[in-house]
Amino acid sequence: MTSDAVRARLADARLYLCTDAREDRGDLEVFLHRALAGGVDVVQLRDKSLDVARELELQELVARVAGEHGALWAVNDRADVAQLAGAPVVHMGQGDLPVPAVRSLLGPGPVLGRSTHSAAQAAAAEADDDVDYFCVGPLWATPTKPGRAAVGLDLLREVAVTAPSTPWFAIGGIDEHRLDAVLDAGARRVVVVRAITEAPDPERASRRLRDRLAG
Repeated sequence: MTSDAVRARLADARLYLCTDAREDRGDLEVFLHRALAGGVDVVQLRDKSLDVARELELQELVARVAGEHGALWAVNDRADVAQLAGAPVVHMGQGDLPVPAVRSLLGPGPVLGRSTHSAAQAAAAEADDDVDYFCVGPLWATPTKPGRAAVGLDLLREVAVTAPSTPWFAIGGIDEHRLDAVLDAGARRVVVVRAITEAPDPERASRRLRDRLAG
């Protein structure tokens, strides 16, 4: 995809999945096919236990499977891995490289995402022309971000009322049972982890979430 096509695909995205490498189960490729078949728009491999060589190997797998489903794939935190893998999407946290440094390393091509945990951070992301999307959260405490305080739905409402022109996603502890509250607070895009990674049927779980987000 061209950079413009990636940005257009991201703007249309509603369901963003973060997954570990599932090394203990050895089923990453099968899992990705099922989740993406259910309607996941963007998939990010996020696994701090991987060494760089293994991550690069698995990013090739993620890229191939995502491409077969017409989905986007993202690299988390590591601008060097993103550059080597040719990732179309790169996501950076508040404690990672600053946005100008990432753009200096990667150029204007990749779609750049940013984590935000406050109204001020969300406003800064919205005002930054180099940020293509941002995430707001975590809404609820989650084991994928130990020690990170939950921001709750009030922050989601505060961001939603500003009607950002930059695509933005709610993140943190979201599952099928909490989705109505997230939608009622004003979000139209979500990032999920366990709602799909721990589902007995990842394709069905993805489809149920995606159908409600499209409604």
